[in-house]
Amino acid sequence: MAFQSFPSSFSSSSSFSYGFNYDVFLNFCGDDTRFHFTGNLYKALCDKGIRVFIDDKELQRGDKITPSLIKAIEDSRIAIPVFSKNYAFSSFCLDELVNIIDGFSAKGRLVLPVFYDVDPSHVRHQIGSYGEAIAMHEARLKRDKEMYIDNMDRLQKWKTALNQAANLSGYHFNHGNEYEHEFIGRIMKEVAKKINRDLLHVADYAVGLESRLLQVNSLLSVESNNGVYMVGIHGIGGIGKTTLARAIYNLIADQFECLCFLHDVRENSSKHGLEHLQERLLSKTIGLDIKLGHVSEGIPIIKQRLQQKKVLLILDDVDEQKQLQVMVGEPDWFGPGSRVIITTRDKHLLTSHGIDRIYEVDGLNGEEALELLRWKTFKNNKVDSSFEYILKYVVTYASGLPLALEVVGSNLFGKNIEEWKSTFDRYEWIPGKRIHKILKVSFDSLEEDEKSVFLDIACCFKGYDLTEVEFILCAHYGKCIKYHIGVLVEKSLIKINQWGYVTLHHLIEDMGKEIVRKESPKHPGKRSRLWFHEDIVQVLEENMGTTEIEIVYLDFPLFEEVVEWKGDEFKKMINLKTLIIKNGHFSKGPKHLPNSLRVLEWHRYPSLSIPSNFYQKKLSICKLGESFFTTFELHGSLKKFVNMRELNLDNCKYLTHIFDVSCLPNLEKISFRHCENLMTIDSSVGFLNKLKIIRADGCLKLMSFPPMELTSLQRLELSFCDSLECFPEILGEMENITEIVLEGTSIEELSYSFQNLTGLRKLQIRRSGVLRLPSNILMMPKLSYILVEGILLLPNKNDNLSSSTSSNVEILRLPNCNLSDEFLQTSLAWFANVIHLDLSRNSFTILPEFIKECHFLITLNLNDCTCLREIRGIPPNLKRLSALQCESLSSSCRSMLLNQELHEAGSTDFCLPGTSPIPEWFQHQTRGSSISFWFRNNVPSVSLFVALKPMRNECINYGFLPLATINLTINGHKFDLRCPPDGIRLMMSLGHTYLSDMQLHEMDLESKLEEELLRNEWVHVEVLFKHQMKKTLLIESGIHLFKQKSSMEDIQFNNP
Repeated sequence: MAFQSFPSSFSSSSSFSYGFNYDVFLNFCGDDTRFHFTGNLYKALCDKGIRVFIDDKELQRGDKITPSLIKAIEDSRIAIPVFSKNYAFSSFCLDELVNIIDGFSAKGRLVLPVFYDVDPSHVRHQIGSYGEAIAMHEARLKRDKEMYIDNMDRLQKWKTALNQAANLSGYHFNHGNEYEHEFIGRIMKEVAKKINRDLLHVADYAVGLESRLLQVNSLLSVESNNGVYMVGIHGIGGIGKTTLARAIYNLIADQFECLCFLHDVRENSSKHGLEHLQERLLSKTIGLDIKLGHVSEGIPIIKQRLQQKKVLLILDDVDEQKQLQVMVGEPDWFGPGSRVIITTRDKHLLTSHGIDRIYEVDGLNGEEALELLRWKTFKNNKVDSSFEYILKYVVTYASGLPLALEVVGSNLFGKNIEEWKSTFDRYEWIPGKRIHKILKVSFDSLEEDEKSVFLDIACCFKGYDLTEVEFILCAHYGKCIKYHIGVLVEKSLIKINQWGYVTLHHLIEDMGKEIVRKESPKHPGKRSRLWFHEDIVQVLEENMGTTEIEIVYLDFPLFEEVVEWKGDEFKKMINLKTLIIKNGHFSKGPKHLPNSLRVLEWHRYPSLSIPSNFYQKKLSICKLGESFFTTFELHGSLKKFVNMRELNLDNCKYLTHIFDVSCLPNLEKISFRHCENLMTIDSSVGFLNKLKIIRADGCLKLMSFPPMELTSLQRLELSFCDSLECFPEILGEMENITEIVLEGTSIEELSYSFQNLTGLRKLQIRRSGVLRLPSNILMMPKLSYILVEGILLLPNKNDNLSSSTSSNVEILRLPNCNLSDEFLQTSLAWFANVIHLDLSRNSFTILPEFIKECHFLITLNLNDCTCLREIRGIPPNLKRLSALQCESLSSSCRSMLLNQELHEAGSTDFCLPGTSPIPEWFQHQTRGSSISFWFRNNVPSVSLFVALKPMRNECINYGFLPLATINLTINGHKFDLRCPPDGIRLMMSLGHTYLSDMQLHEMDLESKLEEELLRNEWVHVEVLFKHQMKKTLLIESGIHLFKQKSSMEDIQFNNP
């Protein structure tokens, strides 16, 4: 179930509820019941002070209901349709019913049908007098030929509304079975129970609730009574979880038999115990006053008393698993149709309780945040322009957190511009006490190790790649910390974004830093972590280091002045484990480094060597990029370096030789990228059993790489080693390597030992000296991706390969490889398993018939194959074909590629040269800068055809013209159409024809369309084409509906 858009006044309401002018709307047939049953019901309701709307005119004028009646329906909290014998003969009653069913079900309000001397099945199936009435209407409406479609649509709405109303729980009256006044009394009792429920205060000024309520409401599926659903709402403190839960309660409470909203579960269970919460639950739902001695007594009582009740239960701010176990242990504790909503900061509590319907509350967007802040600071939305720039600073500071906006806004209320500046400056340095206190609740619930990891991330590692954070902190603590990071994510203290980087809310970051600052507010040298550059410079220049310091993270602002120090200031920091210095400028190199160091990262290390007194036994990560070493040596015996896992000497431009690394038996990563003077690498690099990654790209003078037998190696990077002439010899099987990138090298051939890379999955060779790849590449069992550009590929006539040879390559990209017709004729058979094939920028003229045997081929790129004349076959599962600038392609081939049979299954995306006419099988065709259609009931599957050509027959170089763009609007609102990986093109080139599935079922787009369907019977979709040459551009477009997936009755090409 979903609901319509909210009234414009909702944001300033003290509670999130509709401003109902009436408690009850009576829908009835006047001739049948006005002067007895309905009149008596109306009087009884009014006598109880219930506000009732009744149309007291004896005769309705006209065929359709008036806007004032529609408004009365919208302004009513409960609707009571009274179904009597002649009800359905009134088109007026039926129109009212349609508005009631559509509006009330959408907004989650209550409809109580009354069947007055009528069998509900007659209403449901339109039989008896209801069948006669519908038949009469149908005959009458069919006579109006001009309005036939509209009339039939209206008739169908009546039938649907009758069916849906009859399926609702209601009241059935038969004369002789009970007294009418008793029957009315039962209805009265139900109505009174519904309207006398207290609404919860939501917010003084509710902003941004509509979209969030839509999403939570869709998870609740309130219209279903088939089961019990538990829905979780999680997010950081102050983000609006409780506000959202209260708004949901107000919205749907009318539909439940028993209600209970338990506030502050965390605090109340801590103060009063779980038994108290069970007592409150039983009291609020069924009025049972009981004193429980133990939670084990409450569980069977909750199950027994609520198992047959339709319950709405909201547990707010849950922080322990036990709270869920004793309050909502299993769904079957509650009756069918019940809903349980749980708000928490800890997502893990939800998933471990088996809850999979989960909504994460996001912060307010910029517009919403500004609206809330204006109201909090000025109590209206009109603001003096001189305050606007500070308001925007505050919005940035709050990063969408409603709590922060409310606290800061309230503090700014009534102050002048100078006081604003002063107040906000303070917030930038020290978080407000209320904000800090609420956010710190999640931190206080952590175990000690988890707290420590959180503080590390908040102070030093925000924005880092997750893998790198795990690697660094594993070295820092000497143990794996993946579990701790998982806990922080579940408690919403940190997030891992879609690109794999660690992020956290600005105010949570400030809260973490404030916790560390309070360790020693006036003496930074006594804090566990140092990250603010001014504090670090002070500690170093004034020699204020202490044993408390465990991490120093110095990231200087660019062009900062030089740090004047003696070089021995680290002596006092005997517990320093991690030292990271970026962009630092020091007057001299260090004379001493603590032996406790486990992570040493020093960008532009200011010395030619590491201090000889540095005992490196614990050092695990050593990163000294852009330093001035000519050679690099580690001091001491072999035993000292058993913990070293990463060595990074990137961009050390004076480095000429990589030393003997046999003293680093546990090394996993070694990197010396862009060491432009590096000429030799010690042979020991090729024999480190645990080495996983070698990065050596950009070493311009490196001529050879030592032989390798690296059983753990996963990745080797040798690109842009201009002088490298030979690929390293592979001495034994290496099954863990997955990818090799060779770009811009002088390697002329890959040796036969290359086949020992048995785990290789991805091979990329571009702008290289390699002239031909050996035939044994085809035999490599796991190789699934090949990209080669600008070289001759694979076997010649003398290669000893069976004609039945077929590789496992699934992605084959061969751009600009000078492929000939002869090569394709003989070689395509080797790639029968290919899924994505790129043959762009080649000179062949015929795509041979064997291409039909590539049964798995989905994507084919033929762009800029300017000599291509003929395509002799089409793979059976081809979905995407691009033939940009294939000017020589015959018209018969273009026609073949537009065959309906090829596209009828849907999901195709073809680009062809020239401007072909719109195929006849497209149901709708037009010329101009847009094309539209309307649909209802279900999101359709639709294909779009577009041909772009200049109006005048001019000689145009299409390659140099700007591309056309596609935009989409839905019911007049522009939608940001995100291009799926292989979906409809957003950019189109002139002089070409495009046929694409519109991908209306892609995730974000489909949800938007379904949302519109819930709000409107018909959804209007308009596709707009934009181009700089619009005055000289002719656009022909067409729409095709896939009949197997959609109904033609539910799509229109003219406004319905």
